Amino acid sequence: MVAVARRTDAERGARIDIRNVSHTFALETGPLPVLNQIDLRVEPGEFVALLGPSGCGKSTLLRLLAGLESASAGELLQDGRVVTSPDPSRILMFQDPTLFPWRTVWDNVALGLQVRRQLAAQRSRVDDALKRVGLTDFARAYPHQLSGGMAQRVALARALVNDPEVLMLDEPLGRLDSLTRIAMQSELVDLWRKTGFTALLVTHDVEEALFMADRVIVLSGRPARIEAELINDAPYPRQRGSARLAELRHQALDLLGLDAHW
Repeated sequence: MVAVARRTDAERGARIDIRNVSHTFALETGPLPVLNQIDLRVEPGEFVALLGPSGCGKSTLLRLLAGLESASAGELLQDGRVVTSPDPSRILMFQDPTLFPWRTVWDNVALGLQVRRQLAAQRSRVDDALKRVGLTDFARAYPHQLSGGMAQRVALARALVNDPEVLMLDEPLGRLDSLTRIAMQSELVDLWRKTGFTALLVTHDVEEALFMADRVIVLSGRPARIEAELINDAPYPRQRGSARLAELRHQALDLLGLDAHW
């Protein structure tokens, strides 16, 4: 099913095709299947959430798409090209910001450009990324001087400095307090709408998936398979208490077997 497009700027994101992907971990105790014949297309500039129970294989799917591992079966493509290795056009943002404590905020954000020997010519991109996440005044601060939300903003700036076509978010807000998490959800959506990258969010938080994404893919327990997809046609900016989001929430909870608790 094709998602509803609502881009305000020219799309710069990539198309993602996940074709019949299965994956199994080889453990000492025997094979452990984690993904079961996943078929999914994500359109350029779309925001898709992968929703499912903890441990079902959502994060594994992002790692495969990032090129950090190879699928046991099937293929993953970016704009028609098979994903075989990591690439700066696809950035994976984790739950832990993983900042280097001995580097300033500016230097943490600049790391990718520095490794690729592009920093000297593109220093302004670091400043621009910090401006986008509201941390210009903290450029010379160190990670221990930041709150949890600010540290995650640094990680986001580090991703944005690469001008990614695809931004993969592996529960990046899971360790934040509830108020900071709500604020960061809105900030991420605003950045996505302004920038036009393709976004894939892994979460087991129904409210978060529905607040942020165009489309929500509901996965089963391990080995994960696609149970259903929900097209989220609620307009941006979204109101968390809207009737449409409430309706979609009940649908998602029902698919997850949790509707009776609401």
